[in-house]
Amino acid sequence: MKTLILLLFISFSFVACSQKSSSSFQNVDNQKFAELMKESNIVIIDVRTPEEYKEGHIPHSMLINFYDKNFSQNLDTLNKSKTYLVYCAAGGRSSKASTQLSGKGFKNVYNLEHGFSQWDGDVAK
Repeated sequence: MKTLILLLFISFSFVACSQKSSSSFQNVDNQKFAELMKESNIVIIDVRTPEEYKEGHIPHSMLINFYDKNFSQNLDTLNKSKTYLVYCAAGGRSSKASTQLSGKGFKNVYNLEHGFSQWDGDVAK
């Protein structure tokens, strides 16, 4: 009996661990990020500070400062039916922002790995 219970517990553990959450985001490299930028219904979000944004940013990106006290509320104003491409300087803030977006029910969220510091595409000022 103990063996049966143990086997059931292990089986349920594997099933629970193998299920992918529907509210997750994908990390993508420069090439994939640039490809996604060409699609319709996308929004590019720069989560750096206004000072960082002024020094250079990905064209057509909108600034939503990760450190702004209203950051979470600003995310709530976004349309969940769109695809979001998120980046910061090195990938840390954008990863956290992508997690927040996913947690709020956004389904199509992509985070630029290594951030703007490794971006090799066009830059706007």
